[in-house]
Amino acid sequence: MYHGNPVLEYRLLKGKEIEALYFYENIEIEQIIARRECEFFVKQGITYKQTSSALEGSLFIIYVEEYEKGEILNVDQASSHSLKLEIREYAPAQDHPILKVEYFQSHLDVFCVIGSVYTYIEDVEWERDSAEIDEDRRTYSLYVTKVTDNLSQKGVYHEKN
Repeated sequence: MYHGNPVLEYRLLKGKEIEALYFYENIEIEQIIARRECEFFVKQGITYKQTSSALEGSLFIIYVEEYEKGEILNVDQASSHSLKLEIREYAPAQDHPILKVEYFQSHLDVFCVIGSVYTYIEDVEWERDSAEIDEDRRTYSLYVTKVTDNLSQKGVYHEKN
């Protein structure tokens, strides 16, 4: 059961070995919740894939394995005072085109979007594939695939985003 000041630790799985990777003290529980919702974590140009998570007292643990190495990309300066969320079409061959960019003031607000199965953008329904926290760019990304478009013509109403 969770109690006390939360601490987050990423642990790297290397075969049968487990190695402490990154450690975060003084972190808000809302940020931990949003990070646990992300299947991917990027830091120092390396993308990690989450395999599981655990809670030991007030220590939240996210277990990851190395997924791929890349280069460190530029930070969007507009995200320095807010939390940036890119909603991207899951299309690896097209470098995952950005559908929409939003800025939030809390990790809980980000969680509300990345934790949803369906997202609606300009009369199109998108289904969640995965989410990522990229510390290098200070950006969350939500990867989605198109389900259907022209919802209003089909008699389905969704509030415009």
